[in-house]
Amino acid sequence: MIRVLVVEDDPVVAEAHRQYVSRVAGFTVAGVVHSGTDAVRFCERESVDVVLLDFYLPDTHGLAVCRALRTAGNPADVIAVTSVRDLTVVKAAVSAGVVHYLLKPFTFASLREKLESYARFRRSSGQAADQADVDRTLAALRPAARGSLPKGISGPTLDAIVLALRAERDGLPAGAVADATGVSRVTARRYLEYLADHGLADREPRYGQVGRPEVWYRAVS
Repeated sequence: MIRVLVVEDDPVVAEAHRQYVSRVAGFTVAGVVHSGTDAVRFCERESVDVVLLDFYLPDTHGLAVCRALRTAGNPADVIAVTSVRDLTVVKAAVSAGVVHYLLKPFTFASLREKLESYARFRRSSGQAADQADVDRTLAALRPAARGSLPKGISGPTLDAIVLALRAERDGLPAGAVADATGVSRVTARRYLEYLADHGLADREPRYGQVGRPEVWYRAVS
């Protein structure tokens, strides 16, 4: 099993990341910490294969954690999970040995893809017969690009539905989302189910006076 340390200062987000990692075959959560100092200390006393590292931490920057691990000779790899979009930081992360850089917010599917490609990379062993073997090993960390949205899901419509959900902290049913965005109820439900299936919205059945419960959807931070 590949042992993962989750480093995230927000307890709710940390728990979500812990659950995501636990759902990927071949991975186990070694621990969860909420600061850079605790991350370095944890890696000193426990065996960790990869650190799922937020860059905005209360005591330091994620890049400083990467450098501290390398200075200490710790071999743990790092997958950055952060909202930092500055390409200067991205390049610095590569220089610090970050193997993947995942922008928040992300779906379970996105994290699973990164973890699975990392697992393929770790399985590589032995001597490379030629340059092609080296290229294949490095390519394991960089899966082929593909469209981020499936057929039938429009980016602008999805954005409008996400904005409608975020405007109502208690959530909305499909009918209310349809009214707010100008799409049909069937279309709203299809988009809401897409968001829920990808971990971007929560489903909650709510019972009224009579009849079947109505499903409400609430945006996940």
